[in-house]
Amino acid sequence: MAEGRLITIEGVDGAGKTTLAASLREELAARGLAVELVREPGGVELSERLRALLAEPGAHVEPRAEALIYAAARAQLVAEALLPWLGEGTVLLLDRFSDSTLAYQGAGRGLGVQEMRNLDAFATSGLRPDRTLLLRIDPELAAQRLGERPGDAAAERIEAEPISFFDVVADAYDELAAAEPERFRVLDAARSPGEVLAAALEAIEDLLAPASPDATRD
Repeated sequence: MAEGRLITIEGVDGAGKTTLAASLREELAARGLAVELVREPGGVELSERLRALLAEPGAHVEPRAEALIYAAARAQLVAEALLPWLGEGTVLLLDRFSDSTLAYQGAGRGLGVQEMRNLDAFATSGLRPDRTLLLRIDPELAAQRLGERPGDAAAERIEAEPISFFDVVADAYDELAAAEPERFRVLDAARSPGEVLAAALEAIEDLLAPASPDATRD
């Protein structure tokens, strides 16, 4: 596999993205593939610092500022890590990427999906995932799961939003998936972690074959 592969994992908070990402990394590494797992925002020093800004206790972050912080963190991650790794033939697993901005800031915060798409294209230099795994789950069930896990200070500010916010985000994800069926694979996140992992592996198997297509860059 001469070129790397960019696989993103998306869904509302509590869908099980982090659990799936870690399991996928373990499975792919066991196959002898060069694989890297990155969370967003984060992954490189500057992006982690920007993540920490979002986690500042009591910080009030305006929606536009929030979108720009995420975009800045992503721009640094793409330039410093993702593009070099892809050039080396690495399989990249991203716990969130561009579609999170479209769903959360574009739809959830009401900033406009197309406006956020334009911002993200600038931040990523047009880098697009080869495959996006969307973990679909009822926001009520996702909220129950969040109450059973340790908190992440950077995520808690968004996790504190009402269920109605996540309903909007979930609907936005569904619309994104419907618009790009060749890229998205929708997985039932209400199933057991083992079943979700099996479905995810099936959904990316074609990308791991030697003849799989290169990552698309607009």
